[in-house]
Amino acid sequence: MITIISSTNRPGSVSLKLAKYYQSQLAIKGIEANLLSLIDLPPTIIVSDLYGKRSAEFEPIQQLVTNTQKFIFVVPEYNGSFPGVLKTFIDACSFPDSFADKKAALVGLATGKYGNIRGIDHLTGVCNYVNLHVLPMKIHIPYIKQELDENDHLFKEDTVKFVNEQIEKFIKF
Repeated sequence: MITIISSTNRPGSVSLKLAKYYQSQLAIKGIEANLLSLIDLPPTIIVSDLYGKRSAEFEPIQQLVTNTQKFIFVVPEYNGSFPGVLKTFIDACSFPDSFADKKAALVGLATGKYGNIRGIDHLTGVCNYVNLHVLPMKIHIPYIKQELDENDHLFKEDTVKFVNEQIEKFIKF
């Protein structure tokens, strides 16, 4: 099972639009993927689901993570790194069985010119720590608002090419 994680809890995020694009591209290839937006995390996660506690609201999310074998993280740049809510989500998930010996693809995006290179590097370190195997081909999409058309699809030839290549490699990974 593949789960795509929109790694922010910002309402109306471009990350969620890009995550849905990845989901549609996998569907074209006949692969079903779940979509988890961190906007759906329980609002009390920092008091209800950390340090071994588990709320009824988080349990279905934990079950989805447990059942997933491959993750695609769509990660916006927040202050030169990845969103704190993503780290909180990872910390709330059961360790080590949530991510250990599973696989992940990382997609960085930003409104600026570097496409969250630093944040994806930081997230790679966290993935390594939880023994989540990361696909070597990482995507960085700068100026993301200029990359999506009116239907929230990527349209620039080189970006589409690299995203498709990453998806193909991830399927085989």
